[in-house]
Amino acid sequence: QKRLDTAKKTIDDAETVEVSLATSSVPDGVSGLLSAKGKGNHSPAFTGDVKVSTGGATLSAEVVAVDGTVYAKTDITPVYLTIDPASLKAPDPAGLIDADTGLTQILVQTDDLEEGKKSRDGRDVLTSVTGSLPGSVVSQVIPSATEDARFDVTYRLTDDDVLRDATMSGPFYGGSTDVTYTVRLATSDEPI
Repeated sequence: QKRLDTAKKTIDDAETVEVSLATSSVPDGVSGLLSAKGKGNHSPAFTGDVKVSTGGATLSAEVVAVDGTVYAKTDITPVYLTIDPASLKAPDPAGLIDADTGLTQILVQTDDLEEGKKSRDGRDVLTSVTGSLPGSVVSQVIPSATEDARFDVTYRLTDDDVLRDATMSGPFYGGSTDVTYTVRLATSDEPI
């Protein structure tokens, strides 16, 4: 837990956080988040690209999120329009960076932690840490997550306790089909 606490502090103290949250697919007939990639700060604010699956189609958009409002510009709209991400079962992208309710909170709310195997990623040797997350915590990040379920999570940390990535699996969209999201966070001292 101490290593995950350190990883959270590093991200929460950074000037800018680069976020990548993605899954390969959502269950058929479900509206949901396929990916969000961009940069933000702890205002919280975010700018980047988001893809959602809705009505059997994939919708891509440039997104700016700040002060609880999300603006999106898609291929079919030449201007930014205000959208409600909850209607697409997607999170407010700026909320992903919020220190209290965003992605880093999962690091300190994981149960049943176990240190796993080491693996190499380029020059870095990473240690995996596995655990379980309550759905009530996961749903703060992905609103469609089943609140009374448990989600499996695997973190990969550098020797300096920097989070390389996290993989969360579980019933994000109800039913019996589990979905896996991979989260990558990188920090920078450059303001955005």
